[in-house]
Amino acid sequence: MTDFVSTWNSDSFLTYPVGPLGLIAMQGTEEIGAKVNQWLLKWRSHTEESMPDMATAPGLERQDFLIKTVCPRFSNGEGKGMIKESVRGLDLYILCDVGAYNCTYNMYGKEVPMSPDEHFMDLKRLIAAIGGKAKRITVIMPMLYEGRQHRRASRESLDCAMALQDLEHMGVSNIITFDAHDPRVQNAIPTTCGFESVMPSYQIFKALLRHDHDLHIEKDHMMVVSPDEGAIDRNIFYASVLGLDMGLFYKRRDYTRIVNGRNPIVAHEYLGASVEGKDILVADDIIASGESVIDLARELKKRKANRIFAAATFALFTNGIDAYNKAYEDGIIDRVISTNLTYRRPELKAAPWFVEADMSKYISYIIATLNHDRSLSNLLNPYDRLHKLMNKYTAEQAANGVRLV
Repeated sequence: MTDFVSTWNSDSFLTYPVGPLGLIAMQGTEEIGAKVNQWLLKWRSHTEESMPDMATAPGLERQDFLIKTVCPRFSNGEGKGMIKESVRGLDLYILCDVGAYNCTYNMYGKEVPMSPDEHFMDLKRLIAAIGGKAKRITVIMPMLYEGRQHRRASRESLDCAMALQDLEHMGVSNIITFDAHDPRVQNAIPTTCGFESVMPSYQIFKALLRHDHDLHIEKDHMMVVSPDEGAIDRNIFYASVLGLDMGLFYKRRDYTRIVNGRNPIVAHEYLGASVEGKDILVADDIIASGESVIDLARELKKRKANRIFAAATFALFTNGIDAYNKAYEDGIIDRVISTNLTYRRPELKAAPWFVEADMSKYISYIIATLNHDRSLSNLLNPYDRLHKLMNKYTAEQAANGVRLV
């Protein structure tokens, strides 16, 4: 049995799938889509070895799971979706990154970057092009479209709920997203469409441990700090699993004005035990401009914290990374750990303080599990895997003679 197969309970996939598997990697997801495809091909190879008759089942002889599609645009910006091969009867999975602003098109002679609105519209175009021929459609949208516009305050739109209902009405059976800003938005589609908000906690922490070999994961040397009240749940999870104390910052905002779509932060106030001399893990869903993380790190340094590790599912850095380069040089930020679930600018991936967690293998597990109509429960709960990871990390430190004072 290969290392890939032994990583997970391979017996779960020694069954006939719901239907022949197809994968659409939309514009902006080509890189991660290719990786997911390779992992799925390895799964199929193991299944065919264990169940030889599976290889002769109708529609399961595909050499590649990726389906060729294109969403061309006219010179005035209008577009259309086109499927380049048959998808009839397929259990179809569509990867969509609404944050891939590196994708561009020409409109009236100007090169225009694609916004989340345009990526979402292209997704709907491809679903329309499928025309109901697929056996089942699952949308894997790591960064949930309009996820931060999830609730109504005063006279505001409910964009995320409306988008989910659009997909439900178009016949989508399942929506898989990662670290939804507020997973309660699934209440907008309570009946015919499944919704899962997957947390990448295990992959992010694994990436940190692979990069830093001298962490002392113990209460006297490390602590978890939530950057605000909205991130409490994910930080409580880390603190509980790792057996660490947790502190909390809450943001005092100026509600009399709006800057870049939000009320500006006036100050960060801290609640919790002393951080003096401790390494700090700060976890959040999104690093947008990143200003609040640097402000928080400065506040922690004022309180004599040791190293600062910021973990985020999506590292957008909408204002660039110059401020983080300086914060790293000044010893304010030691590491930022994030995933490859959305577009990362090249200079970010090359930054000495940035650590990337590859999510392609995890996505392939999710797809293979759903394709064989199995429960996702074990995949969605990383508690046991995190404990095994910590035990392995501690054992390797002892074997290598790492002394942690």
